[in-house]
Amino acid sequence: MVDLATKSLLHDKLRFLITVSGVAFAVTLVFVQVGLFLGLMDNASLTIEKIPADLWVTSHNTPNVDFAHTFPETYVKRVRSIPGVERADNLIVWFMNVNLPNGAVEGTEVYALEDFQRWRFPWNVAEGNLEDLRRGAYFFLDQSATKRYGEFKVGQYREILGRRLKIIGRTIDAKSFTTTPLTFLDYRLAQSLNPGDLRGNTTYILVKVAPGANVETVRADIRRRLPFNDVYTQREWATRSRSYWVESTGLGLNMYLTVFLGCLVGIVVVAQTLYTSTMEHIKEFGTVKAIGGGNLDIYKILSKQATIAAIAGFFLGALMAYAIRPLIYKIDLKLVIPNELAIAVFFGAIALCLAASMISFRKVASIDPALVFRG
Repeated sequence: MVDLATKSLLHDKLRFLITVSGVAFAVTLVFVQVGLFLGLMDNASLTIEKIPADLWVTSHNTPNVDFAHTFPETYVKRVRSIPGVERADNLIVWFMNVNLPNGAVEGTEVYALEDFQRWRFPWNVAEGNLEDLRRGAYFFLDQSATKRYGEFKVGQYREILGRRLKIIGRTIDAKSFTTTPLTFLDYRLAQSLNPGDLRGNTTYILVKVAPGANVETVRADIRRRLPFNDVYTQREWATRSRSYWVESTGLGLNMYLTVFLGCLVGIVVVAQTLYTSTMEHIKEFGTVKAIGGGNLDIYKILSKQATIAAIAGFFLGALMAYAIRPLIYKIDLKLVIPNELAIAVFFGAIALCLAASMISFRKVASIDPALVFRG
């Protein structure tokens, strides 16, 4: 039985290659589409997950971390007075304009804290000392800004909202979903740059719960003190920020549609080639029935062929996905392929190929064993 399965599948090597290529194309498409989606979602909540805050206090109905709304900065004093709060600090997240040396105007997303070092944020500093941000009109800029701003060096100056600030540090991998470059500067400096919106205001309160204190108890106390604000755990806030982009941009629908089309292509290619191969070897299958084989034996042969095609196609598709990964990183995108995704795609490829083999099985199951004795 196994010989018939492999021999009939490999009899026409070109057809076998087409079958494997169809599966590989579907696998690559799923890896790339889902991987890019996961990479974008990673950026959507990256800063939330990197800041070691147990709770985030936001204005009411803030949709995500990028689109912040202001509220009085004095609210942080109420939070600090709550039992179980180890520390609480104001955080400003705000979009501002940057004037570039070539005369162009670009946007930047500002993260402003009074003490970056205490929150271990940003997390990957390549140049500069975060403590120096408190000492003047200075800021840190992420390396990803070179794509929008051009090359820059520590020690150069840029104008943010018309004010000349000095670049004193560089970070790596601090990115947002919007691809707007991230800038880090002192909390008071940020307020002075946009006094109309930010003077006396903040956009978030970061809360670190004391060891041994109950997070839910502290959250309930904050809600009582600040009834017109929302309070999220780190995980809840990250999930909310990611969900906003999925629901508001149609990104999730686009991913599902592309994955569906990729799977459909794989099924059609596998079904067509297996069916053609089966029809060409219809007498061999009739022989199997003539010598006492049943439909179960027939399906074992076809499922063996489908499994071989699925496994070969998966590894070829995975190889292509990993091969284009460096190219995707060069255009400032992330291709995230976790082990769970690889496992799911592997078993999914096998399942789809087995489903495609049912088309051939329906035809072979109905053949008359006497076919083998006819001229």
